[in-house]
This record gives sequence, structure tokens and C-alpha cells, in this order.
Amino acid sequence: MKINNRIRTKGFLLILGASTCLALGFTLGKKVGEITPTSIEEASNLIGLSFNASEKDSMITNLKNQLSNYESLRKVELDNSVAPALVFNPLPKGFSPDLTQKPYDWGLPASVDLPEKESDIAYLPVHELAVLIKSRKISSESLTKIYLNRIKTYSDTLQCLITLMEETALEKARAMDQEIESGNYRGPLHGIPYGIKDLLAVKGTKTTWGAMPYKDQVIDQTATVVQKLNDAGGVLVGKFTLGALAMGDVWYGGKTKNPWNLSQGSSGSSAGSASAVSAGLVPFAIGTETLGSIVSPSTRNGVTGLRPTYGRVSKNGAMALSWSMDKIGPISRSALDDGIVLSVINGVDDLDSSTIPASFNYDSKKSVKDLKIGYFKPYFEGERVSQNDLNVLELLKNEGLELHPLELKTTIEAGPIVMMLMVEGAAAFDELTRYGWDDQLVAQHKGAWPNSFRAARFIPAVEYVQLSRQRTVLIQEMHELMKEYDVIITPSFAGPQLRITNLTGHPALCLPNGFNDSGSPTSITLLANLFEEEKLVQLGDFIQNRSDWQAKRPPLFDQ
Repeated sequence: MKINNRIRTKGFLLILGASTCLALGFTLGKKVGEITPTSIEEASNLIGLSFNASEKDSMITNLKNQLSNYESLRKVELDNSVAPALVFNPLPKGFSPDLTQKPYDWGLPASVDLPEKESDIAYLPVHELAVLIKSRKISSESLTKIYLNRIKTYSDTLQCLITLMEETALEKARAMDQEIESGNYRGPLHGIPYGIKDLLAVKGTKTTWGAMPYKDQVIDQTATVVQKLNDAGGVLVGKFTLGALAMGDVWYGGKTKNPWNLSQGSSGSSAGSASAVSAGLVPFAIGTETLGSIVSPSTRNGVTGLRPTYGRVSKNGAMALSWSMDKIGPISRSALDDGIVLSVINGVDDLDSSTIPASFNYDSKKSVKDLKIGYFKPYFEGERVSQNDLNVLELLKNEGLELHPLELKTTIEAGPIVMMLMVEGAAAFDELTRYGWDDQLVAQHKGAWPNSFRAARFIPAVEYVQLSRQRTVLIQEMHELMKEYDVIITPSFAGPQLRITNLTGHPALCLPNGFNDSGSPTSITLLANLFEEEKLVQLGDFIQNRSDWQAKRPPLFDQ
């Protein structure tokens, strides 16, 4: 790996204030200019502060001591998997999740007819494939071969695959068939093929994070999420692309494509997962979201993505971008499928201190008429309102459901708090910046990670803590707004809701709701209170049982 060691630069680097450098490890050269009142003044301009001559003079000894501490700090190599000692907790004051876990009732059909065409089989949802496998109308091995063949046929076109796991997948599928023959059925994911975003570690495979500096990286562990899916009988067939280091759809091998429009990227950063599900290469895949990386590609590719509550799903074995914002969830063809997958991957993990105990209780017999449903009214008004979004409200009203209008109002702006993500990302990839490895990333525009990580070195530690404190207020305000409702409906990208709910840790379900004038899929988003994903699945399933938006297939891959 080529190293452009920025630590040894001879250029004069500005010295930030103590608050900037202490926690963030701003890149200070080993051969730097002298720390003087003038250099302090120049650095102060970058953080919007001013100090008088006496104050600047008094700082010099402290800053020299801190510089020495930075050099000591950087002698310790920290793996990306090492999380900060301060653990983010999204629970507002006075709130605690329900801990009483009940048996699941998915309401699966007693029987499902096996389609004649393999493409029709490939596009079946998990909850129907599960019935076919349990009833032995199709074997896991046969189903797995269908998806493996489709991956081999289409993955190059979509640029969505990093690692095909054919040998281990077929071995696991045969084992699952043998278990069924022996009377052992593990549950609705028994024998079901699936894929994962290639930021989840699996022993014996490379885990590239979609980035050139890590394209041959092998991590000697299997992520908790993958282990849980394997234990539930899932058959891992491949590791799919992600935008490098979880941004966008550009990775070291190209740009992942949208099956509905091959001239367009699939969005990201769960680019390959969403593209593969949309093209019928797998019935479901695992994605992650920090600030839209499930919602955005689910929208672009016309699939159904569930972003769980922060802390519900273990991040052990996953690449860290933002320890306080990363979330792992399923992308599939239906809300019910997402619920089934979530029931397997959720739960406390001793290897991830950010996980929070909470029940997940889905009961198909519950009526959606018992839900209090709100909608952010201002986002459904005005010239820019989408008719597709209005159609969802109309569908629910026609079914006799009462919808309550409300506004999303908070005293705290979410935008500035997103700087926490930038700081945590810069820390997670500290060496990438300091050693110049970021030059190897394909995306080098001003909004790409290399530039964002460099700029984040100038965010003072004091401001990072202040952002975190404002986030506490935002969490409380959102709790007060949402606690009166079971589900809130919102356009997926209207207003600040996507930023806010990612910061507060609230769960979201992104559903297809039609197509725009250019023929690209669109989506609607359902929000719920912390750890109440079952209500999202309940309403999402209700909508999808009364519409066919999620059943549409990209024509080039429906064969």
C-alpha cells in the first residue's frame, strides 16, 4: 500500500486551539512551525474565536504539551473495530423499551404455488419462499442455484458484487435440505439465500469496505448479524458492493447501477444490496444506514428497506463510520420480509456495548385500525408535493383509517449536529488521512470522504461535545412529538426528518409508492417510536397488501 505520510510534511500547519486538537487528533506535523501568538491567532479564525495577546501567550506551553501528547497518542494503532468509551444512548428521559418478548405470528399462508418460471420464483418474497421450502415444493439447493445463476448473469452489468460465495452457499443449502428431511425446521429463513453489504466481516472472505486501500482486507471474524442469519438457516450467497467507506454508489471497481435505469447509479451507500434485491439476485440483503444509506438506495431501486432503532441490531463485525449513528437493517421486497429478518438479527450483543434490550413483537392478527397514524401535513402540500405520496394517504383514508395532521417542529437544527458524523468518521479513518491513503479512493470531489475527513480535523472537541448535548435536546423533543402517535407518514426526503431521525435513532420503513415522470421508482417513509418497528411492519404490510408498487420488476431483469 502506497503511503503518502502527511505526518512528515515540511509545510507549516496551523495550530488549532486546545479544544480542537485534544480529542480529534488534528494532523500536526513532526516538523512544524513554531507555536506563536500569530499562529494561534490564525488558527483561532478557523473556529470563530478570538483571544487577546495575554491569553494567546498563556496558551503556548499548554499547546506544546498537547502536541507532545498527540505524538504519543499516534504511536498506538487502533483498529476500526475499537469503539469510543463514551457510548451513544438514544433513549429519552422517562422512556424504556418493552422487554416482554412474545411468540411471532407472521400470518404466513398455508400453501403457496410454485411458479413455473425461474424468474418468477426469484422475485417471490421471503414470506412465500419460506412456505415453499417448508412444504418441500422447492429445495434450498434448487433455490440457491437459481439465485447464484442470476448473480453470475447480471452482477457484472450492475457492478453490484464483490464476492460470490457459491461453494459455501451450496454446502449450506444442502445441509438445510437435510435438516428439513430430518424434521428440523429452524424458521422462516431456513434455506433462504441472502446477501450482505461488504462492510460486514465473514471469516475466510475479504471485507473490502468498497475502498481501494482495503480491497484485499481479510478480517478474522464473522459479524454478529451474519452469524444470527446463518443460525436461522439463511444461505449467504454473496457480498455486495457499497460506496467506498459507506458513501454513495462509487466503489473501487466502478459504480453500482440501478436496475431500472442502467445509466444511473443505484444510490448508496447500500448500493449493491438494494440493486441486487431489485434485480432479483437475492430475496433480501443486509444494508446499513448512517444518514440515508438504506432509505436512499431503497427508493432508487424500488425496494423495501427497514432502518431499525439505533441499538436494536449489533454492529459487531461491521465497519464503523459513525459509532453513534450506524445502524444495520434489511432490504427486501416487502415490509413483512423486513420484519422477519429483523426478528432474527435484533437483540443485545455482549460484543457491542451500544445494543439495547427490547422486545420485537409482531402479530399479524392485530388491526391497523388500532394504530394512531399521523402525517407531516406541510410535506404533503404545495407545488412540489408528489402525487405518489398523496396516493398513499388516499389509500389509507379509503380503507377507513383516520390520519392525524401534525408538523415536524424542533428548536434544535439537525444540520449542524451532522458534524458529529464527520468527526467520528475522521476518527474511524484517522490513518487514512494521516498516511495519505485517502488519495487511493475513487471519489475525490469536495463532498467525498477524503475532503470531509480532512475538514473534520478542524472541528473543535468542545463543539463536538456541544453538538452531542444539543442532540440530547433533539432526542427529547422528538420523543415528545412522536409519543402521541404509533406511526407517522412522511415523504422520504422532505424537510429535515431524515437527518433528525437518524440522529435521534428512530426507526423508519421505506416503501415503494410508484414511479416519477422519468420512470424511476419513488418511495414513502413510515416512522415509529423507538423500538416499535412492529408497527411499521404492520402498516407497511397493510399498504402493500392493497397496492402493487412493491411487486413491479425492472424489465431488463424480469427474465
